[in-house]
Amino acid sequence: MVTEKIQANAIDIGEELNWLRQILKTRSALNAGENAVYTDVFDITPPDLSQCSSGYAQLVGENNFGFVERFIIILAAVPYIKPELLDVFIQKNKVTNQLYTEFGGKVSDQHSGFLPTGETVMFILAANDLARRFALLKPFEGDHVFAKKQLIWLSEVSGNSSFLNGQVCLSPEILDMITTGEVKKPTFSSVFPARLLETKMEWDDLILEQSTQNQLKEIEIWLKHHECLMVEWKMHKKLKPGYKALFHGPPGTGKSLTASLIGKKLGHDVYRIDLSQTVSKFIGETEKNLAKVFDKADSKNWILFFDEADALFGTRTATKDAHDRYANQQVSYLLQRIEEYNGLVILASNLKSNIDDAFLRRFQTVIRFPIPSAKERYRLWQKAFSDACELGKNVDLYQIANDYELAGGSIINAVQYASLMALDRAGTKILMADVVQGVKREYHKNGRTV
Repeated sequence: MVTEKIQANAIDIGEELNWLRQILKTRSALNAGENAVYTDVFDITPPDLSQCSSGYAQLVGENNFGFVERFIIILAAVPYIKPELLDVFIQKNKVTNQLYTEFGGKVSDQHSGFLPTGETVMFILAANDLARRFALLKPFEGDHVFAKKQLIWLSEVSGNSSFLNGQVCLSPEILDMITTGEVKKPTFSSVFPARLLETKMEWDDLILEQSTQNQLKEIEIWLKHHECLMVEWKMHKKLKPGYKALFHGPPGTGKSLTASLIGKKLGHDVYRIDLSQTVSKFIGETEKNLAKVFDKADSKNWILFFDEADALFGTRTATKDAHDRYANQQVSYLLQRIEEYNGLVILASNLKSNIDDAFLRRFQTVIRFPIPSAKERYRLWQKAFSDACELGKNVDLYQIANDYELAGGSIINAVQYASLMALDRAGTKILMADVVQGVKREYHKNGRTV
């Protein structure tokens, strides 16, 4: 179905492609010594997008992109939206019958068409003008908005090849924005080892002791005012970027739920990274996996939630062999990225004592999530049951809350068991016996007896 967003993008991208065609035609003519309408590709004015509402126009306007940035973006997008446009630069060697490319591009096994590289940009926009070529290096440097927002980058090259031989890559989010207009959130994969953490619950559903709630309020205040603090108050000279918090407490006490609710309340996506799964036994893989998460998160105000933090932040032992040295390198790398990240980072652990004391000093706040008190457990039991069910007359939630020490996650599991038993009887009444049995099951999971 063609939406207004798609239609708007199609019109503006179509104009941009026509502009690109003129540039390519002009460079080809100038390179061949033929007559051309323009004597310089920079004389070809890009389309006026000031009155356009497309995702592409929004991208250009918000970042104040000029001729060079717009050229690089549309060139990087061509293999996805109009690949045949660049096929004229693929030639076949008459002797070897092998394909080769002009304009600095390349052909890969996965893509039979022309893939523009950094050298493609240089050749089309600079040709033999060295001063212009040197100036065109700027968009590929780390302080450019392309790098800061992870919009455009050059793929890695092998050996001693020039980095300009790397393919000009366009982020999936930008491709979504300038085509369908609907930016898809990244999903868990080997390329992106993090999962979006979401919940249907609301902040009022969170039952925590008051001291824990007070500490969480500090995080909320930071998320609301950190930009003003760092920029307007100019505290960036004195404070490290970002905010780091440690959540510690037994399983099921609400650490993950709290992280997701903070993001939901303040409009930030929360991505969960399970360090016990991310840490790789293969040298170099852990850093690569984590770098992909941080690189994407840097410009998006994500909350990063590192579960099972003990996997990398456990108490360190003496370095005895290469494996120990490499493990320390992993920790150092993650610490560096966490300290450089300008958003909120939450690390979670079941036991505070599992975290090295040297790491604890780096957190702005350390928040304990204890097993809820009897009063809190009673509120959790009250909220846990569906409105569609009916509690039996002998179901005394107050007694259950006082008699059985359970975390919120275990209470939910016990409620699920009792609810399923009611459904299996083709009824809606919750029986005390089923609730108690559900509690016993939770106790047995943890090696406890009722």
